[in-house]
Amino acid sequence: MAIAVAGMSGNLAHADYPDHPVELIVPSSPGGGTDLMARVIAEVSGKYMPQPFVVSNKPGAGGGIGMGDVQRAKPDGYKVAVLISELAILPHLKMISFTEKDFVPIARLNGDPGTIVVKSDTPWSNVQALIEAAKKNPGALSMGNAGAGTIWHLAAAAIERDQGVKFNNISFQGAAPSVTALLGGHVQAIVVSPVEVNTYIRSGQLKMLGVMTDARLTGEYASVPTLKESGINVSVGTWRGLGVPKNTPDNVVEYLRDVSGKIVTDPKFKEGMAHANLAVSYQKGPAFATFMAQQSGYFKDLISTVDIKK
Repeated sequence: MAIAVAGMSGNLAHADYPDHPVELIVPSSPGGGTDLMARVIAEVSGKYMPQPFVVSNKPGAGGGIGMGDVQRAKPDGYKVAVLISELAILPHLKMISFTEKDFVPIARLNGDPGTIVVKSDTPWSNVQALIEAAKKNPGALSMGNAGAGTIWHLAAAAIERDQGVKFNNISFQGAAPSVTALLGGHVQAIVVSPVEVNTYIRSGQLKMLGVMTDARLTGEYASVPTLKESGINVSVGTWRGLGVPKNTPDNVVEYLRDVSGKIVTDPKFKEGMAHANLAVSYQKGPAFATFMAQQSGYFKDLISTVDIKK
């Protein structure tokens, strides 16, 4: 009888969920890529859910505040986190006390690669030339990043480790200031995602030397070689997805996974992501869990080699 009642309760919960708006927690400020993606999700979800996603921005601690808010929330499906790539990094920097294992992954929806970008008038026409310059003067070549311990700082560190070089890593308060510094000649190169430099590459002010992917990008950057083509065994990128607290009922998890699968194929979602210059990269929940665990292991190992004070 207890088993029957439990099963009935689960079915009822599935039928009723959601019976009021679902809070979608964005662990960053309004206006950035993570926020833009969340707002596209919220807009498109109205086609597939009887109650809306309501976006709530909770920035701070590299994303730790917003993700932590969901991690500690009641596991009923009414608080959903936008999980970001720093979830694989911050625990190993002792900046947060939780890990990807404290969430049930719904789906990964976005992935953007790291790139090495320089001013168009620099003498380096490819990544190999930049690496050779760094080897000739260890610690002299200035490489900007979005902040100490961020994924772009660690991407530069991965290149240093793989190639046995040393950059002068310069950390800024976000990717946008690093781009501004490059344009102003205050650093010689930066690690960023394409979305952060598209405008300046199209205007001819900046050029992309390489992408940190296993295969070349399609579209306007199809001619840009991967780092692996240049003999650098580094593949790093930022990613975003959805997750709920551990112990969220299975039926609620499956409902959200089903909705996410519909959202990601919706033309309006694809259009909104393209407008924000964000790449759609979908993984179902279990595959997303495996991916996050791999990312966590990679960055745990890498962080042991990085001077995060720089």
